[in-house]
Amino acid sequence: MNQPNNNFFIFQLFVSLMKIFDLIVVGSGSGLDVAVAAVNRGLKVAIVEKGPLGGTCLNRGCIPSKMIIHTAEVADIIRSSKLFGIKSKINQINFPAVTGRANKLVDADSREIETGVRATQNQTLFRGKAVFVTKNTLEVNGERIQGRKIVIAAGARPLIPPIKGLEKVPYLTSAEALRQTKLPKSMIIIGGGYIGVELGYFYASMGCKITIIQRASNLIPREDEEIASLFTQLWKKRYHLITNAEVRKVEKIGAKIKVYFQQGSSSKNVSAEKILIAAGIKPNSDLLKVEKIGIKTTKYGFIEHNKFMETGVKNIWVLGDITGVYLFKHAANLQAEVVAHNVLKSKKIKVYYYPMPHAIFTSPQVAGVGLTEQEARQARKNYAVGKYYYKNTGMGAAMEEKDGFAKFIVDKKTKEILGFHIIGPEASIALHEVVVAMKANKRKALSILQNTIHIHPALNEVVHRAALNVGAENGT
Repeated sequence: MNQPNNNFFIFQLFVSLMKIFDLIVVGSGSGLDVAVAAVNRGLKVAIVEKGPLGGTCLNRGCIPSKMIIHTAEVADIIRSSKLFGIKSKINQINFPAVTGRANKLVDADSREIETGVRATQNQTLFRGKAVFVTKNTLEVNGERIQGRKIVIAAGARPLIPPIKGLEKVPYLTSAEALRQTKLPKSMIIIGGGYIGVELGYFYASMGCKITIIQRASNLIPREDEEIASLFTQLWKKRYHLITNAEVRKVEKIGAKIKVYFQQGSSSKNVSAEKILIAAGIKPNSDLLKVEKIGIKTTKYGFIEHNKFMETGVKNIWVLGDITGVYLFKHAANLQAEVVAHNVLKSKKIKVYYYPMPHAIFTSPQVAGVGLTEQEARQARKNYAVGKYYYKNTGMGAAMEEKDGFAKFIVDKKTKEILGFHIIGPEASIALHEVVVAMKANKRKALSILQNTIHIHPALNEVVHRAALNVGAENGT
């Protein structure tokens, strides 16, 4: 007589007790948009989140950084008031109040999101780190949950470079930099990309002496080369920049942290009270153990996917920073719309990014869309450039803007706008009329901008005149 297999019965009991959902969403940033859409369709949804709800943008990205940067802008206005015949000065900066204002709003919003998630019928929140067990099973804090469909929206975290001694030295990333309650007297920022310059601008405006160590010859090197070059020149006049440098070692000496770096054939060092690591991001795919279920990643760890936002594993989609495509919140929101549609409906749609804008909120502001001039050259495009300077417009002159400009890159034959880039006041706003024109009519966008009546002397005249100037010798 055969004896019963106890292991089999235990396994069956375990499976019967496992919580099964129509959809599991890993990550509570833009992934929440997919969860909400699924719940509204009557699906049973699980949301997995280790940290505070709301994702990177709310908790340590767009929202808190832009709130504190606005304070920096106010400080800049006060300091520059003498240009306009106004004598003023900053008597005191209440630094804890500056960061506290941002974090109070962020924390309240995050708590409100969590309360809403927990109160929603057919929606269950699992707080903890998710790890794939099988293609439809995740383990969270020792508990296994199963999903008929899964969306990975687990984001990314600050990349910590392999610098000798860093493990023994206290350092900040963007998360900690946004929550400081005491203004340091000095700070070394390792990395001169978007995060480094935005946080550097804030701390410098508050009165901290900053030093930026950058591997490339320019700050924000992914921007159009003219923009990046001008930006770097302007910052060298205001702050301590070390470019073309490679950090070798860090160590704590007394109350200071010393950073050793190689610049050309010379070995040098610089010291400060704090150091901020702004060397890029690392996708959280490794924490999920996606390789266990056959999901492929790039050499940098970003999850490979197609235009439908599908991974190589059936019924698993991906969105957000973990994709490595356009690392902006507005891109993640667009991806979430596509994923929600494809999860819930039989007829699939593709993600269509054109035109994808971006902005850097510093002084000066920088914004862009489409190809940079160096990218146009590399792609062997036959293009013309149209430039115009703020200082040659009425509002630019009124604002005493000496350096900023707008720049079009246009296909000579088709007149299609290949790219548009701008550096100067309200660049992030001025950019949008170009984005709207490009979206409305890809081939006629330039003509639309050239033939649209612009208010005189509104700031956007710099955009209009740059459009009219396409193909001219210079941008005067």
